[in-house]
Amino acid sequence: MTDYSKIDFSELTAAFQDDEVVTHSYVRDIRLPSGNVLALITLDNGRDHTRPSTLGPVTMLELGERLDELATRASAGEIDAVAITGKPYFLAAGADLSKVGELTSREIALKMGQLGHYVYGKLGELGVPSFCFVNGLALGGGTEIALNCDYRTVDASAPAIALPEVFLGLVPGWGGAYLLPNLIGIENALRVIIENPLKNNRMLKAKDAYELGMADAMFPTVNFLEDSLTWADGVLTGSVAVKRPNAPGKLEKLAKWDVAISIARKSLEGKIGTVAKAPYRALDLLKAAKSGTKAEAFEREDEVLADLISGDQFHASIYAFNLVQKRAKKPAGAPDKELARKVTKVGIIGAGLMASQFALLFVRRLQVPVVITDLDQARVDKGLAYIRDEIGTLEQKGRIDGDEANRLRALVSGTTDKADFADCDWVIEAVFEDLAVKQQVFAEVEPHLAETAILATNTSSLSVEQIGAKLAHPERVVGFHFFNPVAVMPLLEIVKAPTTDDETLATAFAVAAKLKKSAVLTADAPGFVVNRLLAKVMGEAARAVDEGTPVPVVEQALAPIGLPMGPFELIDLVGWAVAAHVQDTMVREFPARFYSSENLHALAGLTGPVVEKDKHGKVTEFTKEAKKAITVGRAPVDPSVILQRVEDELAREIKLMLDEGVVAAAEDIDLCLILGAGWPFQAGGATPYLDRVGASERAFGDTFHHPPIRGVQA
Repeated sequence: MTDYSKIDFSELTAAFQDDEVVTHSYVRDIRLPSGNVLALITLDNGRDHTRPSTLGPVTMLELGERLDELATRASAGEIDAVAITGKPYFLAAGADLSKVGELTSREIALKMGQLGHYVYGKLGELGVPSFCFVNGLALGGGTEIALNCDYRTVDASAPAIALPEVFLGLVPGWGGAYLLPNLIGIENALRVIIENPLKNNRMLKAKDAYELGMADAMFPTVNFLEDSLTWADGVLTGSVAVKRPNAPGKLEKLAKWDVAISIARKSLEGKIGTVAKAPYRALDLLKAAKSGTKAEAFEREDEVLADLISGDQFHASIYAFNLVQKRAKKPAGAPDKELARKVTKVGIIGAGLMASQFALLFVRRLQVPVVITDLDQARVDKGLAYIRDEIGTLEQKGRIDGDEANRLRALVSGTTDKADFADCDWVIEAVFEDLAVKQQVFAEVEPHLAETAILATNTSSLSVEQIGAKLAHPERVVGFHFFNPVAVMPLLEIVKAPTTDDETLATAFAVAAKLKKSAVLTADAPGFVVNRLLAKVMGEAARAVDEGTPVPVVEQALAPIGLPMGPFELIDLVGWAVAAHVQDTMVREFPARFYSSENLHALAGLTGPVVEKDKHGKVTEFTKEAKKAITVGRAPVDPSVILQRVEDELAREIKLMLDEGVVAAAEDIDLCLILGAGWPFQAGGATPYLDRVGASERAFGDTFHHPPIRGVQA
């Protein structure tokens, strides 16, 4: 077994030292009611609540020194217990990943896992019981501090407790993959370590963590530390009995453990394919956690963590994470926020499903009056009924209380008279994707609006400039393209037409922020970003089928990219008519670059289902009716050819988009695809992936990133 005490961590420390915000370990003795003395360690980086405590090498080594000192005091009989907690609102936000992606070798990466095990291992070797008082947010290595202690309490208001490593292309590498399943059982551990990270990095609330058994006790915020100390004293004196009903027994390890792992593996393969490495490496660690020693388990974690840290997928994931967490919060090209106009009332043209989703989102986030309109009162009433029913559903689920539900309902109204839009500051259309229709509805409402009111179009591919061309004030027209489902998808493409003024654009970004959407500025180019590139993918899929390639082969051909959906599964989600329309738009604008498929139009004209799916929702074949509606060739294409076609076409098109100034940089392309099309984190978006597979070089003789975003392995 590895003797962690003999490892030289200086090279790892040097890689971080200049940039690490050190979280210090402050120790004070507390005499408990029984007379026992508890040494309390408080983790604090000296920053305010906007900078959570993180755990870099210097931080970890300092914590190790404090634990060594406390072990010496424990052996001398000076203290009876050790506890660890955090500064207000935080235990710790996990390992400091800001520099991990820059580690230059697998050898140094290996020491990241070893350092964590070396320091955290001391929590079980103090000679006295160890406690963790989880007083706030605890992620990754923060949660693993608690798991390495003997006992745990949690503040009832702690907002997020999680092991999110799989989301970032890693595994819990400081004990979590072994300790958690042996604390709360294999099925619960699978949920925390694999399922939740893959559900958009879902976190546990304090109550969830307590009910799972990750904490032994939960106390209210107001007296959390005092209550935790009293409880710990009870554990020390024997007056408090700690029960862990979810801890696995022999029967679970004999009969349930391997079965749960097998089911999870098959589920993962059906849902996400086999490209992403981290979930499967985590599964391997969880399976092995059933038996063997803790020391053996920690060595396994070290090796897996080293492989992943030094590999491509982690580096791509960190790139993607930084895009979502940093670039998305400061959109490139957005005007000064001070130019934004105040929005006190919203008008929505249309009362169909999309318009109704808009209304619900705007009224919830902006808390201002929202009025919808349509051709007749029946349509308006149907839209209002949908909105009110959805508000009722939110109330039933406990997401809003009764007072808020009533307030939201009162803020939504409907009309067939465009004059009722007179006091709207913001009007958005959600009508049929036809240029003449959109021009008409804006022309009808414009005379009723103040000159400063903004007209937003949700067009997915039409020219924003043309939509506003016949208006008296085209400068107030802006593209505001949502993705479906509106409440769930985080991306907004904000489209600046040549005539759009800065005040309008600034207001659009301000509204997007209030809607809690991530906005990317795009030029007024056909398909903008997401639909333009998806049209490439869909077009190549259609081309392969037209040539005679079976549908399952086409769906699987793109599996190496790791996309959440195959091309036909995606088309079935967005709608065959919508896909055909987007394809028409792109072919009309760029006939030499986009593929036109008559079969796509034939499938769009069907009234029934077009594809058959398995239990995971994956497309397995066209329906009998669909097969009758299309004509295919007799020259099926090899999957590798389809994949390379898609890769090369995407690389070529993205390069053209950047040259045309559709967005400011390749990072914005990736941000759009990650947030608007579910492009996987472990790919890093499109451009890092295309660089790694050589498509960029094949398409235009260079790479998007210099150097390419990849691991330290060859």
